[in-house]
Amino acid sequence: MDNFASCIAFTLQAEGGYSTNAADPGNWTGGAVGMGLLRGTKCGISAAAYPDLDIETLTQPQIEAIYRRDYFEKIQGDALALPLAMVAFDAAVNAGVRRSIVFLQQAAGVPGDGILGPRSLQVLTSGHAGTLALEALVRRLDYYAKLPGWSVFGLGWARRILQLARIVGG
Repeated sequence: MDNFASCIAFTLQAEGGYSTNAADPGNWTGGAVGMGLLRGTKCGISAAAYPDLDIETLTQPQIEAIYRRDYFEKIQGDALALPLAMVAFDAAVNAGVRRSIVFLQQAAGVPGDGILGPRSLQVLTSGHAGTLALEALVRRLDYYAKLPGWSVFGLGWARRILQLARIVGG
């Protein structure tokens, strides 16, 4: 299985199907609870990120194309070792591409500017992918614990991160 197939398999399982949970800001076209239309999220593709899409009718090929173009390619998933690519991809889908890259940069000890440039990529591909992936997961959990939605969604976020840690730790 290639990196993209492994990454998307985990994230699709973690995201589940179609949801219109009104407490989730991602389900609203305005990106905040009660702002815009409640169009929902399907397999992690959210109305907040894609306000002009008919989320409910997205097909699997459309979802995969969005994931590849807007998440996997932007975190340079083919350049990263698989445990690190999976951690970065899932964070990009769940927290945003820039935030995912910041988690990677923090784990690697390079300035966290959210841009995956040559210096960051060199450090991330120089070995120790498992250690870097686990450290990025710690950074992600710490970030989530400070979000206002932690009381509602924190248990689910923590479980997702623990599932990834099990995969990374092998």
